[in-house]
Amino acid sequence: MTQTLHLIDASLYIFRAWHSMPPDFVDSDGAPVNAVHGFTRFLCDFLERTQPTHIVVAFDESLTSSFRNAIYPAYKANRELPPAELKVQFDYCKRVAAALGLCVLRDTQYEADDLIGSAVVVARAHGMRSVIVSADKDFGQLIGDDDEQWDFSRDQRWDAHGVKQRLGVRPDQVVDYLALTGDAVDNIPGVPGVGAKTAAQLLANFDSLDALYARIEEVPYLRLRGAGQTYARLKEHRAQAMLSRTLASIALDAPVPATAPELARRGGDAIVLDQLLETLRFGPLTRKRCKELLQA
Repeated sequence: MTQTLHLIDASLYIFRAWHSMPPDFVDSDGAPVNAVHGFTRFLCDFLERTQPTHIVVAFDESLTSSFRNAIYPAYKANRELPPAELKVQFDYCKRVAAALGLCVLRDTQYEADDLIGSAVVVARAHGMRSVIVSADKDFGQLIGDDDEQWDFSRDQRWDAHGVKQRLGVRPDQVVDYLALTGDAVDNIPGVPGVGAKTAAQLLANFDSLDALYARIEEVPYLRLRGAGQTYARLKEHRAQAMLSRTLASIALDAPVPATAPELARRGGDAIVLDQLLETLRFGPLTRKRCKELLQA
């Protein structure tokens, strides 16, 4: 039976907990820890339901120091940095995940997406399939024939065929799709005026961004609404499209463990976990769940 590597995009679930959990959860010093409580409950739910043999939890530590910022200083410039009280909670979340025996990935130059993408490459090299636990559409570019993406909180799963249903393009076309549409969340410019539907239609016709630009003189003659305007925009913003493709491409060479055993779920550290849960003032139910997970 093929082994599965589960890869959790931690930031998504930490931010969801931050926004959904009431602020009256505090640690022993009175500092807010609502996001940690929500994220720990998510981890408990996930581990109890999935019982993974191999799992990584990837965190973002490159919010202003990503290699993409050197390429394009405006990258993610529209995002507000997490407030100080949430940054402290991110550190707690890493410590809880590690104490539960999970492989924690973080880097100051590579984003969580890159760490996940690089771990997917390692998994494939060892004959493992991957399940990426996130709602982020960018991960569509990583989905191979045996892989899946899973938004655990909403219990939605999709494979390579599901990527095509959601975005209108194949997984291998997702980066070119993002090069055309851009990504407002990450401040990736794309080609102004080219939306999701137009990008999907262009890639259905030309298959790739390179082929599109090699045959760009065909664009005005396509059965495409606003073909003339699209042609003009593509010609004017070619360099921006190529830059956007670079920014949207998930790196596959980030520093991650290179062997399957390093990605395996471990026994955890009961003493460290107990001290953490005491500091974070967790109730008896969550403490019991965490203790049982260490013994599983």
